[in-house]
Amino acid sequence: MGSGKVTDWQGKHVTVAGLGVSGVPAAKVLHARGAIVTVVNDGDDARAREQAAELEALGIPVRLGDGATLPEGTELIVTAPGWKPDKPLFTAAREAGVDVWGDVELAWRLRGPDAAPWLAITGTNGKTTTTQMLASILKAAGLRTAAVGNIGVSLLDAVLGEEQYDVLAVELSSYQLHWAPSLRAHSAAVLNLAPDHLDWHGSMEAYAADKGRIYEGNRIACVYNVADKATEDLVRGADVEEGCRAIGFTLGAPGPSQLGVVDGILVDRAFVENRQKNAQELAEISDVNPPAPHNIANALAAAALARAFGVPPKAVRDGLRAFTPDAHRIAHVADVDGVAYVDDSKATNTHAAEASLAAYESIVWIAGGLAKGASFDELVAKSAKRLRAVVLIGADRALIREALARHAPEVPVVDLDRTDTGAMLQAVTEAKRLAQPGDTVLLAPACASMDMFTNYNKRGDAFAEAVRELGS
Repeated sequence: MGSGKVTDWQGKHVTVAGLGVSGVPAAKVLHARGAIVTVVNDGDDARAREQAAELEALGIPVRLGDGATLPEGTELIVTAPGWKPDKPLFTAAREAGVDVWGDVELAWRLRGPDAAPWLAITGTNGKTTTTQMLASILKAAGLRTAAVGNIGVSLLDAVLGEEQYDVLAVELSSYQLHWAPSLRAHSAAVLNLAPDHLDWHGSMEAYAADKGRIYEGNRIACVYNVADKATEDLVRGADVEEGCRAIGFTLGAPGPSQLGVVDGILVDRAFVENRQKNAQELAEISDVNPPAPHNIANALAAAALARAFGVPPKAVRDGLRAFTPDAHRIAHVADVDGVAYVDDSKATNTHAAEASLAAYESIVWIAGGLAKGASFDELVAKSAKRLRAVVLIGADRALIREALARHAPEVPVVDLDRTDTGAMLQAVTEAKRLAQPGDTVLLAPACASMDMFTNYNKRGDAFAEAVRELGS
């Protein structure tokens, strides 16, 4: 089962690794095509049993609590993206010469002959926002499109559903890219690279290499971040189709083959006639919501991919104006007594928190949670001058406290020694006490949320609820 399409699934023994949002649809799709499907899953909780019952009703056997053993006769594994490459199941597969695909690879292989091209986006931070911005721009150009992939809309559904698309805006995680060897996008962007998920990939080099797979075989444009040399290095290392161009985006004035900013205007010097001398105005900074620096970078990356697909300048402006960001991404909750309260619970790593902190001048910072192996020295050193005070919550808060002691010893720190959900109200109350009119109280935890909350959405909701209690 090397590269190329698999047209005949009849009687093929396929093991689907993991239930959940990708495993269940994959099992159903393969079963419907005549494959002999077995599902294996590590967990055996109520949700898993419910999903297993649904599949078993279709005649698909499910092995709960047994994700390590390779079922006899397996010819292919289709895995949930989050399963680590070093799992015993995959070691057994390698030894047996069995290919492992992710849900993205499966969707790519199941595309029809007239399938919509993919404009693909990855990066440590900003993926979802950029993908949604891109879809908004493509829609403004009158194209049939959807934001899909790691964003919650299953790629399998998009590829196999009734709806016909002209082009897809595809968000891809490093996990998904790891398991998608034959993916070849029309054009792709790596927004940025910072240490994240190193516990999964094993090293920064392996993480970067998986991100870089998004450029393999690109036809028109490899979009990179001028301010992040690692992204340009990935373009240089990619094996692309002849004529494919490297297109940079920058918050400064763009050079030829770049998009950038001049006097508050987003301009294109890549997809214009005579790019040595000419530039095309696309939109104003005020068209970007919110106009924080990292979000302008997201808008430029989305614009670059849209322009690579031939979208006119007016659609870039109209699409950016029509775009509204998701909840918990630099969301302004309220002003209380002259202090702004901002929820960026989505800042689950140091890179995202750094971008968030850079958007405000004087900050009372609420931070902490699960560090996922991260170090906080660089983040604190870069942001120290903006910090009025810090309130720490969560399991790994000591790591941030120690970085503050090293790099911002004069900044007052309140260390809340609790990880119950009620800690958020106390954190916001402490932040109010420390803040002065004109300050921003910013929830940008730089950590994952699962020590205290189900997910970052719940953490952001708790923050907003606490702010409303203050103001009432």
